[in-house]
Amino acid sequence: MLESSQLQTIKQRFDIVGNTPDLDQAIRVAVQVAPTDLPVLITGESGVGKENFPKIIHQYSVRKHEKYIAVNCGAIPEGTMDSELFGHEKGSFTGALTDRRGYFEVADGGTIFLDEVGELPLPTQARLLRVLQDGEFFRVGSSEVKKTNVRVVAATNINIQQAIREGKFRGDLYYRLNAVPIQIPPLRERKTDIMPLFTKFANDFAETYRRPPVKLTAEAQKMLVNYYWQGNIRQLKNVAEQISAVETNPEIEAATLIHYLPDESQSRLPLRVSNEKSERTFNNEREILYQVLFDMKKDMDELKKSVSKLMTESDSIVPKEPKPVQHHEQTVISYTPTSIRNEDYEDAQEYEESPLAVDDMEKELIKKALEKHAGKRKYAAMDLKISERTLYRKIKEYGLDNI
Repeated sequence: MLESSQLQTIKQRFDIVGNTPDLDQAIRVAVQVAPTDLPVLITGESGVGKENFPKIIHQYSVRKHEKYIAVNCGAIPEGTMDSELFGHEKGSFTGALTDRRGYFEVADGGTIFLDEVGELPLPTQARLLRVLQDGEFFRVGSSEVKKTNVRVVAATNINIQQAIREGKFRGDLYYRLNAVPIQIPPLRERKTDIMPLFTKFANDFAETYRRPPVKLTAEAQKMLVNYYWQGNIRQLKNVAEQISAVETNPEIEAATLIHYLPDESQSRLPLRVSNEKSERTFNNEREILYQVLFDMKKDMDELKKSVSKLMTESDSIVPKEPKPVQHHEQTVISYTPTSIRNEDYEDAQEYEESPLAVDDMEKELIKKALEKHAGKRKYAAMDLKISERTLYRKIKEYGLDNI
């Protein structure tokens, strides 16, 4: 059990601010598991500071003098993922001009931190599982088995259990990685840590911009603590930097602070809401409409395929001429049943050939998301609720590379 003085030493060493029980417990677990070789899975929302805990685990382990490599799995294109992690042989693919050692080979004897591990494609997950089970892997383009002795620490901000149910993540890999789970609480559950964190950031940026550190009035402090903080510590740091760089008066009141809090979360603040219709509401409604159209496009694509298949299957069916049948001195026209009428062909063909305006909406949605995040594709993909790899493909498809 770590004593309070030891806990504070670790926080200072790894630049961790806060004293909430859940945060302290996460640090204790990291230090306790460090001497073992068990894989560790760190979970928590984006921006909570998960990247500090693999460093704690590495520095308090017997591997501390060996390599420590942090890999952002979400930033590596799917086509080069295996090459980055496991290396490749010369000539194994276009552009492979020399042999290359992957991260698992370079970090032999040390620690690898796999951030955003939930973004790994399924084939790479199978390779990673073999490394965890047997310490073995193949370079891309090679049949030679290579050995590695690496401690794996992984982190994710997605719901892995849901990803398993949807077939996007292997259950057996999850249970291998999750030998020791560490949960990092979101900032909104660490209310007593918000002001110490803001003060630290304000002092850091005061030194950077050579200005007096900004200070919040009591009302502004209350507003800051009660804010939802969707982006957690990363968002709080960003707000502190903006205020430090822009405001000339070091004393910040609530009326000033509110201008630096992003619009999408203002509805969670305990403030009186104006009756005037704001542009924020309009923008949110427009983005919701775009998202609905984005999903609708997928459904319409499936419908097009179904109609096309039905037309193909119906080409061999020829409607027969009607035969008159005499019954009780009345002429009744009977038809041999057919699968589809001629006019149905025309309607289906017209639908198949008509352009989908939804494509334009999808393109516009992606463009708006990229502009909103200044071209940062990772955050645009999170807004659109699609993977970063899908966003890259769509950007190329719609010619949006210049944003």
